[in-house]
Amino acid sequence: MSKGRAEAAAGAAGILLRYLREQNRPYSAQDVFGNLQREHGLGKAAMVKALEQLAQQGKIKEKMYGKQKIYFVDQEQFDIVSDADLQCLDAKIVDLTAKVQSLQQTCRHMEAELKELASALTTPEMQKEIEELKKECAVYTERLKNIKAATNHVTPEEKEQVYRERQKYCKEWRKRKRMATELCDAILEGYPKSKKQFFEEVGIETDEDYNVNLPDP
Repeated sequence: MSKGRAEAAAGAAGILLRYLREQNRPYSAQDVFGNLQREHGLGKAAMVKALEQLAQQGKIKEKMYGKQKIYFVDQEQFDIVSDADLQCLDAKIVDLTAKVQSLQQTCRHMEAELKELASALTTPEMQKEIEELKKECAVYTERLKNIKAATNHVTPEEKEQVYRERQKYCKEWRKRKRMATELCDAILEGYPKSKKQFFEEVGIETDEDYNVNLPDP
């Protein structure tokens, strides 16, 4: 084995041994590869070889579990933990679990707040928006001032008169249109050509020809 490959293998073994000691739980080679590959960039073949070498050197234990091998550190290297120590550790786990849940809740609140802030306008954007609104408000204020100062306002009576005349003329429009339609229909009953040809020959122009709609009553 070349010097470079030997150093790489030794480095991989050191990383794996430290990881297994810190976690102190059984792992398959695939598990270890998935957990460490991104952080350390170790190849799977090199990782498997390093695990096997550590097992041969007695630094870790190797055990068949089904069709795959499981690796874990030798438990004899750890001090024997008393029941009191285990209870203390359990209490710490409960305390730390509660802290984790509290921190997760705080994190969710902060993420929601961050999302809300991210969607809000920035200070320069708000300042620009305020300036634009002030300009728009000034324009409307000037228009309102001119309207109030005008002397040609339409009185309510004049406005009502305009509405009455509109209704009158629309009613007459509707009446004449109906009469013209009935007359044309009567003529078309004995006319040998189409309605369109009749209108063209007579020179009749309809509201529809000019996209004009009769106002609602």
